[in-house]
Amino acid sequence: MSPVPTHSGLRLRPSEQPGDGRRGPEWTPGTLALLLPPVVLALTLGLWGIGRDRSLWGDEAVSLEVAHRSTAQIWALAHHVDAVHTLYYLLLHGMFQLHDGGPALLRLPSVLGTTAAAAGVALIGRRLAGPRAGLAAGLVLPVFPAVQQYAQEGRSYALVMAAVVGSGLLLLRAVERPGPGRWCGYAAATLATCLLHEYAALAVAAHAVTLGLARVERRVRVGWCLAMAAVPAGLAPLAVVGTEQAKQVAWITAPTTDTVLFAAGMCLLGALCALVPQRPAGGVSLRGFALPLLLLPQALLLAVSLVHPVYLDRYVLFEYAGLALLVGSALDALGRRLPRVGPRALLAVPLALLLLLPVETQLRTPMSRSDDLQGTARAVAALARPGDGVLFLPSSRRYSELVFPQDYAGLTDLALSAPVAGSATLGGVELTPQQIEARMAGFARIITVRTKGKGPSPTAASRDKAKQAALTAGFQKCTSLEVRGVEVSLYARPGACPSR
Repeated sequence: MSPVPTHSGLRLRPSEQPGDGRRGPEWTPGTLALLLPPVVLALTLGLWGIGRDRSLWGDEAVSLEVAHRSTAQIWALAHHVDAVHTLYYLLLHGMFQLHDGGPALLRLPSVLGTTAAAAGVALIGRRLAGPRAGLAAGLVLPVFPAVQQYAQEGRSYALVMAAVVGSGLLLLRAVERPGPGRWCGYAAATLATCLLHEYAALAVAAHAVTLGLARVERRVRVGWCLAMAAVPAGLAPLAVVGTEQAKQVAWITAPTTDTVLFAAGMCLLGALCALVPQRPAGGVSLRGFALPLLLLPQALLLAVSLVHPVYLDRYVLFEYAGLALLVGSALDALGRRLPRVGPRALLAVPLALLLLLPVETQLRTPMSRSDDLQGTARAVAALARPGDGVLFLPSSRRYSELVFPQDYAGLTDLALSAPVAGSATLGGVELTPQQIEARMAGFARIITVRTKGKGPSPTAASRDKAKQAALTAGFQKCTSLEVRGVEVSLYARPGACPSR
């Protein structure tokens, strides 16, 4: 069968025609040429500066510390806190059992997740709009600064994005050739994705809109509904436990104006790209797949946050897959409509990388995150001497001790009642206020690690108030060091501060 000409002069095999509903083999000879550039770009950007000077921030410290617990300890933790991340912690645990690496290894799954997502987006783009649109979309995804940030973060969000893209690809395969095996594969992938992070269920809502827009035949709708019937059942235990642990995210505040404007800007960019004339498609169109994935998850989460704040951009990182598809198809359409531009439309990718270089460079420094636990630990080591006590205000500041214990060698954690790993908590169980005060009485020097500029608030834990009261009554502040939102101070008995 002869190749089919297109307006741009690019010649596609019949199996690569977008939207024809009659797919040939998924892995054609051109598949490697399609996937290699996005994979190489995503890997390069992900591995560039992945160590970040061995710095960690709070959430990454939690991932690293929990990953080093036993399976039984991780399971016990899930019954009290962070159940939503249990599957991710178990994956990290298995990885660190094979090789006990540091921050770079912690972030490697996110790099691989972003790479897989770029490859998956390229395959979806090829399926819905042709190979050049797929190539452009796969190249665009890893360029977004937010994607670059979470590609180098020891949390689950890049893996969730990859899983959402993978389940979307399985959905398209099932729509084109419905069958029990394909629907079971889609259901299993969707359930695994939601178990990795429950907010991935928002992508399922986007899939429902996609099928509604495509006006698929009845057997496809029935197949999808039957496949999705199994997902709530599988998620029910996690949903129940997650509801009980809702106070864990009570710190999230209502979306700011800047947050809403940025989300609106993303949606506007996607909508403008969707307006660019694209190839006609039968069945699911690229617009019908990508726009719901971009718009619906963040719109729903922002709407809920008006009543109960739960919105964080990383929770819906997979929306960038939808945006990448829209931008990629627009670049392809531009190349086809302007013969002089042609494939050179892809030069927009290196141009964007060049323009974003200051942002990209900053993302790979310790200053790019909300705190720097290694810097905090180094400050403690600079002020302390063996035999000193240490206090954390609030107790969550203990994370620097958990992941950089060598800098706390010889110090006594005055508030901790028992080792953290066996406590089924993230930061450990602290002694009573009276017990903390009694332990402080036996020390001449105490190091404090506290959130910068914040003393105990009126609603602070009684332990933190007791710590501060005992410090005020029996010690004087000698000196302080500030590290990325944290103040590390040396307190000593009156008249016992070291001379400078």
